[in-house]
Amino acid sequence: MDLRGERVLVTGGTGFLGSHVAEELRRAGAEVSALGRSDGDLTQRGVAARLLGEIRPSAVVHLAARVGGIGANREAAGAFFYENAIMGIELIEACRLAGVAKVLVAGTVCAYPKLAELPFSEDRLWDGYPEETNAPYGLAKKMLLVQAQANRQQYGQNVIYLLPVNLYGPRDNFDLGTGHVIPSMIRRFTEAGQAGAREVVLWGDGSPTREFLYVEDAARAFRKALESYDAPDPVNIGSGEEISIRQLAELVSELCGYSGEILWDTGKPNGQPRRRLSTDRALQAFGWKAEMDLREGLQKTISWYHAELATAPGAVR
Repeated sequence: MDLRGERVLVTGGTGFLGSHVAEELRRAGAEVSALGRSDGDLTQRGVAARLLGEIRPSAVVHLAARVGGIGANREAAGAFFYENAIMGIELIEACRLAGVAKVLVAGTVCAYPKLAELPFSEDRLWDGYPEETNAPYGLAKKMLLVQAQANRQQYGQNVIYLLPVNLYGPRDNFDLGTGHVIPSMIRRFTEAGQAGAREVVLWGDGSPTREFLYVEDAARAFRKALESYDAPDPVNIGSGEEISIRQLAELVSELCGYSGEILWDTGKPNGQPRRRLSTDRALQAFGWKAEMDLREGLQKTISWYHAELATAPGAVR
């Protein structure tokens, strides 16, 4: 798909990943309609069809989702399953009926089995049940892959499916209740440093490993897949580099300038023991690989967050 002049609808286009994807697609020459919550509730029947009728896109990128960290997933497991499943199901079907030429759906690394063999290969996606704290979310997103493949088989619908790993970067969600690990750490270490706190307490024991991808690298992957990929197989999007939560905490605290002690609340869950993706398929299928180094990406994210704090209403100048 040559994106120049094409009309592309991005659900969740005003959010963290969506805003970066919208910018990337515009740079490629697309006419982008970036939709947010105020444009319509995609869990409600008929909303997706209405939006498609108004915008008439030739491609749709589905990024709208209810997301959050371990705490948010545990507290609202039912809502995380229902909202993520129904939004995607309604949208994919509406795109089929409207004759949208191409649909790109974002999955999640949380769909992988809890004890999947490392590195996570797309071919092992169905080898077990996801980690319990985020299984409802992971399974809801996984059902969209089933729908995409079934619709391709029965109707010839061109739906592709990417599996991004944990993302981070400017414009992330820094809310301590709903944010993911990196923005939460950045906020906590920044506030602790400003308050002169002697210690910061983090969840778990620090032993789990994670893989992180800078959001601009992810946006580039979505653009390249939309341009060049057309197959039923899901594709991992990640850096291929693994780091423990303990090592991550030490790195983030250093970059934030926090010199106090880091304590671990082992009464809180660790989440999935390890995560690292195989990214060979993305390179072979549409020539994509991550470029941003973790340390540099964290520094850019921290600098953005600190700049936002400095310009926030009531900030001390």
